[in-house]
Amino acid sequence: MMSFGRRFRITLFGSSHGPEVGVSIEGVPAGTDVSVERIQEALDRRRPVGRRLATKRQEEDRLHVDTGLAHGKTDGQPIRMHVANEDVQRGPYDRLKDTPRPGHADFPARVRYGEEADLSGGGIFSGRMTVGLVIAGAIAIQMLSRRGIEVASFTRRIEGIDAQVDGDLSVGEIRLRRDRNEVGCPEPRAAAEMEEAIARARRDGDSVGGIVETRIFGCPVGLGEPFFDSIESVIAHLAFSVPAVKGIEFGAGFGAAEMRGSAHNDPFAWKDGHVVTLTNNAGGILGGLATGMPIAFRAVVKPTSSIARPQQTVNLATHEAQQVVVTGRHDPCIVPRAVVVLESVAACALADLALAGGFLP
Repeated sequence: MMSFGRRFRITLFGSSHGPEVGVSIEGVPAGTDVSVERIQEALDRRRPVGRRLATKRQEEDRLHVDTGLAHGKTDGQPIRMHVANEDVQRGPYDRLKDTPRPGHADFPARVRYGEEADLSGGGIFSGRMTVGLVIAGAIAIQMLSRRGIEVASFTRRIEGIDAQVDGDLSVGEIRLRRDRNEVGCPEPRAAAEMEEAIARARRDGDSVGGIVETRIFGCPVGLGEPFFDSIESVIAHLAFSVPAVKGIEFGAGFGAAEMRGSAHNDPFAWKDGHVVTLTNNAGGILGGLATGMPIAFRAVVKPTSSIARPQQTVNLATHEAQQVVVTGRHDPCIVPRAVVVLESVAACALADLALAGGFLP
């Protein structure tokens, strides 16, 4: 199923090498201001063009508004937007039809959908599908911003290189520092080392993974739902829709396993007329609801599956072992381009919860 959400409902369409990829969005109230320019800016952050260390697939990703907007405002109908797929090369994938690529969805997708399924470029399982998430996220970010809620993601880690990013940095400072380098990391020293690690992987015909951290500021206390639609549940559900994401943690996350309750519990205090916590091990969420502290989560992004090194597979026609070398154009590290994607899914999750809970008009 390619749809998600109760009130802010998104439906992805298209495929990696089909005519287009995009999204249909339902639930945005009529009369809502939407800046097409800001959506395009988000799409530009996702594009590989201009990145020395990214895939050489050259897509313009010019936004096309099909329905739902009139004179910069929503008209109450579903919003449909797409970008065209222009730089498509099917040849390398056609040659691999019977030899599933390790790390990709080729094998289970062929079993599920049959031999005629279009898996060129990964088909509907491709990271190309995240274009629709970025479009929807850019709209959600605009809606949330008017309520004082701001979302900022950045590269926290690549191949063991961990950035030390002050927990007190404002959303504006995170964005400013992050956007100064190609990897989207706010710490210059770590960013330079990350760029070299990616370059080494490319020279080796290999790939590397990492961690994207997202911080959300200004969430009103009580936003969210208990249990099945907790803030963690909804964000995690959407985050795991991003093809490369393999893990997620909130606040102290897995580090909580090594802590005592006396250390993990966040003490409450009164500051500037508000209840705050002196630490934020809970990641700004208690019982599925926002505490008013910054929400913080980190998502693990796996190494890009397409690598230019021999790998073992099975020929599905002959059932014989075979080696495969994946040719074509691929990122040696998808983490930098995943930054805007994870920022987008966090915004979509919060917009859905905020609309359902009456925190947005």
